[in-house]
Amino acid sequence: MSEAQTIIPIVRLANKDLNGLHKTFFALHKIKGIGINTAYAICRIANIDPEAPLGSLNPKDLKVLENLVLNFASNNVPWWFVNRPKDPETGKHYHLISSDLVLKVKEDIDKEKELKTWRGMRHAYGLKVRGQSTRTTGRTGATVGVTKKPKE
Repeated sequence: MSEAQTIIPIVRLANKDLNGLHKTFFALHKIKGIGINTAYAICRIANIDPEAPLGSLNPKDLKVLENLVLNFASNNVPWWFVNRPKDPETGKHYHLISSDLVLKVKEDIDKEKELKTWRGMRHAYGLKVRGQSTRTTGRTGATVGVTKKPKE
């Protein structure tokens, strides 16, 4: 990086303000739905150095990055690398980010509740869903059965 090149402190990418001083892969991973490995893959597909500060990239590279972030699943990546493989409604592979991801997860949970599946009922009652132990952990509410001895 030359001395004359400036670094933009805040970069807007996929409707999210990212720190331009961070390395490209680390800044990309701040977008909900993109992890470290996905960020590295995006940089590799775009032929951008993942270690370069995001704010030092030229506008053309930023446009390519944004396009890849928004259309990651359609860029010749394996089906197991996306965060929504084989969508139940369409059967296609998607990679959702930000609010789309949050809404789709909420829809899935509501669908489980509506079907009254085991997972749906656990979600409805606010209990642990994935088989964790509940005897001692995950307790909420007031303490029951514990009393302090009166001071003498």
